[in-house]
Amino acid sequence: MTAAVLTGFGGPEKLQVRDDVRVPSPGRGQALVRVSAAAVNNTDLWTRQGAYGLPDDPAAPAGWRGELEFPRIQGGDIAGVVVETGEAVDPELRGTRVLVDPALYDADTDDANPVGLLGSEADGGFAQYVVAAAVRVHDMTGSPLSDQQLACLPIAYGTAMGMLERAHLTAEETVLITGASGGVGLALVQLAAARGGHVIATTTRSKGEHVAQAGAHVVVHRDATDPLAAIHRAAPRGLDVVADVVGGSAMNQILPLLRDGGRWVIAGAVGGPVVDFDLRRLYLHNLALIGSAMHTPNHFARLADAARNGNLDPRVAARYPLSEIRAAQHEFAQRTHIGKIVLVP
Repeated sequence: MTAAVLTGFGGPEKLQVRDDVRVPSPGRGQALVRVSAAAVNNTDLWTRQGAYGLPDDPAAPAGWRGELEFPRIQGGDIAGVVVETGEAVDPELRGTRVLVDPALYDADTDDANPVGLLGSEADGGFAQYVVAAAVRVHDMTGSPLSDQQLACLPIAYGTAMGMLERAHLTAEETVLITGASGGVGLALVQLAAARGGHVIATTTRSKGEHVAQAGAHVVVHRDATDPLAAIHRAAPRGLDVVADVVGGSAMNQILPLLRDGGRWVIAGAVGGPVVDFDLRRLYLHNLALIGSAMHTPNHFARLADAARNGNLDPRVAARYPLSEIRAAQHEFAQRTHIGKIVLVP
């Protein structure tokens, strides 16, 4: 089969598109999926670059969970069709259009936490075929979303769902979403608005209209004269929740805008992974700081239901053939797109 193979940590030259990769065989409890579409994510670039660091050495080259085995096929956002099943899997699953939950969990429970990822700890979807646990492929029969739209969902929308669930955002609460024009950011805007939250979103001026169309009630431009004052005007009683996918120095500036008892949930660090902030602001105001890595099986099942019913509107920013994965990652890294960049095998 054709696959984009990552041969080691480094630049785009570490990605090799090969036509001689063996089609994987589904083991017990697994399904073989013919990939229809697979989207690009930050984690694909960071994993290739080894940008995750280690607990005792933040600058060390490492994958999401530490050491990574090469060669590796990346790609965690996968939509396709089941073509073969392993032992202990209902053969009726064959021929089913599916969305794949890419998480590898620490337990077989609905609230299990992800400890690995297809495309990182196991081969993923930047290929013509991929194997996944049969319990992690969700039937999309009847979904009005295209395969390319479905491929936008697992990591971005799964991460967004996990963030809002862990932050316990409820209707009529005010939530600030940072980096709102990216894949996770737009998903957060859509999902938070659907919950009845009052959504304040930060983004660049050129992307503000698209963020508003996604459901943001107030859009604050990052290049505004005083963006913090604009956020305060939009939430004079304080923010109930901050859903942050940026991190960096802005965290220290925005933290005082949380109301007493507010929640800050974070799932990204493109603005910088190491920050300084005043711990007194945290404990004297009973604030909760929540780390959120992806989603639980229950979160993803809720996401799959929404996709099946057409209650989501993922935006495909660009499409590339798998053979042009380097160009796709280059465009992704420019961060001028709105929505998701999708690869088609």
